[in-house]
Amino acid sequence: MKTMQTVFQRYEKKYLLEPDQAAAVRRALTGRMLEDRYGQHTICNLYYDTPDFSLIRASLDKPIYKEKLRLRSYGVPNDTSTVFLELKKKFDGVVYKRRVPMTLLESARYLASGVRPAGENAQILREIDWFLAHNPVEARAFIGYDRVALFGADDPELRITFDRNIRAREDALDLRCGDRGDALLAPGQVLMELKIGEAMPVWLSRILSDCAVRPASFSKYGVCYRDQIFAAQQPKGGVICA
Repeated sequence: MKTMQTVFQRYEKKYLLEPDQAAAVRRALTGRMLEDRYGQHTICNLYYDTPDFSLIRASLDKPIYKEKLRLRSYGVPNDTSTVFLELKKKFDGVVYKRRVPMTLLESARYLASGVRPAGENAQILREIDWFLAHNPVEARAFIGYDRVALFGADDPELRITFDRNIRAREDALDLRCGDRGDALLAPGQVLMELKIGEAMPVWLSRILSDCAVRPASFSKYGVCYRDQIFAAQQPKGGVICA
């Protein structure tokens, strides 16, 4: 049985594609990238932040170092489903992700009172403990999307994901409450992410160039905060002064 990966270190590049671009890229990747065994699947996330959203506000300023905490499930979970508590850090362009699998009930106990699941990775939990001790966070946003993931035929560490129907909500912040939400992208748009260990392969760079694909700065939680949460906090009908 394949060991579940809990530590990631890689570069991540994002591209916002129109429907025809996404289709062209998928065609060009035929034979070089393979779809993983899950096919299209729904990913559900709860993002944790302070009461004044200090983590996402700092992240949007594009600092050299930033971090975030989220709880992820694959599909809508029940109490005994496996979920992943993930601490994601980015320093000088490199993404470091640590995650701990646990049941949804175990995650609720841990986040509420610090009760650790038995037998889970103590080092990663110590990192999350430190984060929680310095950041008084709570669930602030749900973000879900429908994903197809590909991996390299010759290099399984090379991964490309295509996220569609990215949606978010600020209420019912419990993963058991379903995957509904308001759209964060225009109809048909696709967020493509490249996850690479070092340099991008030359053949992949050529495909992106041929398909007129350009990198984009895009944060799902950042767009949710900017377009939904922050916008809802502003006075209606007035002028917003910086």
